[in-house]
Formats: sequence, C-alpha cells, structure tokens
Amino acid sequence: MQHRPTSDLSSSADSLQTVANADTAAPGRARPRRARRKNARPGELLDAALDLFVEKGYAATRVEEVAARAGVSKGTLFLYFPSKEDLFKAVVRENMAGRFAEWKLELDAFEGNSAELLRQCYAVWWERIGSTKASGITKLMVGEARNFPALAQFYQQEVLQPGTALVRRILERGIARGEFRPMDANTGIYLVLAPMLFLSVWQNSLASCEPVADAAISPRAYLDAQVENLLLGLVPRA
Repeated sequence: MQHRPTSDLSSSADSLQTVANADTAAPGRARPRRARRKNARPGELLDAALDLFVEKGYAATRVEEVAARAGVSKGTLFLYFPSKEDLFKAVVRENMAGRFAEWKLELDAFEGNSAELLRQCYAVWWERIGSTKASGITKLMVGEARNFPALAQFYQQEVLQPGTALVRRILERGIARGEFRPMDANTGIYLVLAPMLFLSVWQNSLASCEPVADAAISPRAYLDAQVENLLLGLVPRA
C-alpha cells in the first residue's frame, strides 16, 4: 500500500515552497533532496514500526521510539499516522493484507494440478511472509489480540478472512477436479494454515531457545514434510 502525503506541517514555509517548485519544474530536472526525503518518510516509518512491533510487541512499542528509529520527530510521524493504532494497521496492510490481490491473481492464473498448487501456496507464503520480519506480526497477534479487540477485529477482516478464503479456493478446486477427496473445507482450511502459524510463532519466540544448532528446525524441510503428509490425507481413497 502506498502512502502519499500531501503536506508536512513541520517544514518551514520556505521549505514547502522549495518542494512545490520542484514538483512544477521542467521534466528531467532533479528533485531536491528534501523532496525525495519527504516522499520516503512513510516507508521509513513503516519499516521502523515493523521492526519495533516485532521486537517489543504492540503494547510496549511507543511512537516516540518509532519516530526516533526512522530519524524524524514524533510530530512528523503523526502527520502520516494519527495514532499508534493507525500506524500498526498501515504496517499490516503494507506487509500482509496488501498482498492478497496479487495472490488472488496468481491463483486465478495457476494451471497445474491442485497438489502442485498447494505446494506453491506454501512456497509463496514462506518466500514473501514466513522468511521475513512480517511473520512476527502473526506471533504478535497471537500474544496480544485478546488485549486489543479492535486490532484483533481489524486483523480478522484484513488478513484472516482473505487468507482463509484463498485456502478454501485451493481445497474446493481440488475437490471439484477429483484431485482431493470430499471433505469439510471449514476444517481443512486450518489444517493447511497450522504449519504457517507454527513457524511464525516458533521463529519469533522459541527458536531463540534452541540449545543445539543441529536441533533447529529447517523451515523448508518442515513445510515439505507437512505438505506431503497433508496431501496423503487429501488424495482420493480407493
């Protein structure tokens, strides 16, 4: 999701005029550094917020810390995000919720069988979410959703509902094509999601407690094993 600020009240009148002049400059003229910096601020704030929310949790993160990590004042942060709740929602949309449109298009265009599609589902999730800092958002919601019901409802609407809808489509596609056995899709959805939830929580909590490196979970090997076991239960039975 792109945030396109319209003004920066913390800038002086002269600085605002400089930016305005740059916007109307002849094509090819380089934009002033201040204008480029201003346009980058929302992304820098979202990056800093993601880091701190994952490191400290929602309740313990203060907007002053986010602003300091992004190199701006608290007042500047509030120009783009009026509250910590708005900031958190923007982080979720930027890193998770905003991806569902592209995933839906990829699902629409997929031409392989449903077993291959399920494997692709896990591979894409790991590449774009599971192996990134964004996976910490899931762990954060597991720990703090009960204390922040408004955020829990937001996460339900923006992430869980579209996510379960995509998984449902995969299962129903397989059933309709005779590639998966008939089953209750409402239950099957959570069989598919469970390994993703486990890895998100594990990587952002208990993984740091592993006493021996050789005992650490290989996320890719774990997902491969899970999908194979899941497929053995989904294939039609003689």
